[in-house]
Amino acid sequence: MRAISGGEHGHSEDDLRYVRRRYLSVDVARAMATQIANATFAVRRRRVWGAGSSAVASDSTHFGAFDQNIFTEWHSRYGGRGVLIYWHVEKKSMAIHSQVISCSASEVAAMVEGAMRHGTSMEVEGNYVDSHGQSEIGFGITRLLGFDLLPRIKRINVVKLYRPAAGEPDAYPRLVPALTRPIRWDVIGEQYDQMVRYATAIRSGTASTEAILRRFRTANALHPTYQAMVELGRAQKTLFVARYLRDRDLQREINEGLNVVESWNGGNQVIFFGKGGDIASNRRDEQELSVLCLRVLQSALVYVNTLMVQDVLADDEWAGRMTDVDHRGLTPLFWTHVAPYGEVRLNMDRRLSLRADA
Repeated sequence: MRAISGGEHGHSEDDLRYVRRRYLSVDVARAMATQIANATFAVRRRRVWGAGSSAVASDSTHFGAFDQNIFTEWHSRYGGRGVLIYWHVEKKSMAIHSQVISCSASEVAAMVEGAMRHGTSMEVEGNYVDSHGQSEIGFGITRLLGFDLLPRIKRINVVKLYRPAAGEPDAYPRLVPALTRPIRWDVIGEQYDQMVRYATAIRSGTASTEAILRRFRTANALHPTYQAMVELGRAQKTLFVARYLRDRDLQREINEGLNVVESWNGGNQVIFFGKGGDIASNRRDEQELSVLCLRVLQSALVYVNTLMVQDVLADDEWAGRMTDVDHRGLTPLFWTHVAPYGEVRLNMDRRLSLRADA
């Protein structure tokens, strides 16, 4: 607040703090982030960025948080206490969804919630995740909801596949070491109507994915609908693994998408530098607001960078220097021109000198 109050707008630090308390809420910040994402999708030029994508990459970032918080937990992978921020980032570095989850929360549920309820104009047809973001129940739920789960699976050489039908143990002789039992299609058929009901509840928002998975876990995974979803997931996972192993382009696509979300996390560390990068609040709504403000700031950076790159490449001389390799490496997520510790010169009456046709 103190740095921004030094801008060319005539408002004091107290004025800015009042506006923040009075008008800035979680809903307002989420609407701002959604509007920036939609504006970025609308302004992109196909000849610069290529065809639009219908897939997003999702991953979590660990943020330190105060111990006096019921959501703060120790995370063994990150070796510290805090919360997880789960991001959904599309292939051109624009975040379409963010959420605060505890370290023990289901990343499958977070992935589904973000893909279904991001609120932007993007149609999500595929979701890239790393190994820890995929599971058989994840494959089953995403199949019912109509989008593809596209994981990068570690140790794929030990993944077990399922036979499509019973009574054909020698139908695939080269896959015998990887094949296990047949898919139990009868279980899927018996519970199909119930699975559709649960999927409809998730899609319509009458029930969250986390609540449904928690209900299944409470039943010790013996719930018949849960077993049917897992069985459906095994069939879908077998199809995906077979496709993944033979399609090098798919492997590159998944790896590229996950690299984008890793770059997004790298940008977070540069921009979110206050309080040592920790979330300095014990209130859940304040944590969510901090994350949404970070998303707004970084999304605005991507939006401005998109316009700047298009402005440069509107010049035929610069555009003619771009090769196919250069276009593949082009990204709007860069921050070398940002001085996070410098003076903030904010003037709401002045616009960037970017060409309208950029």
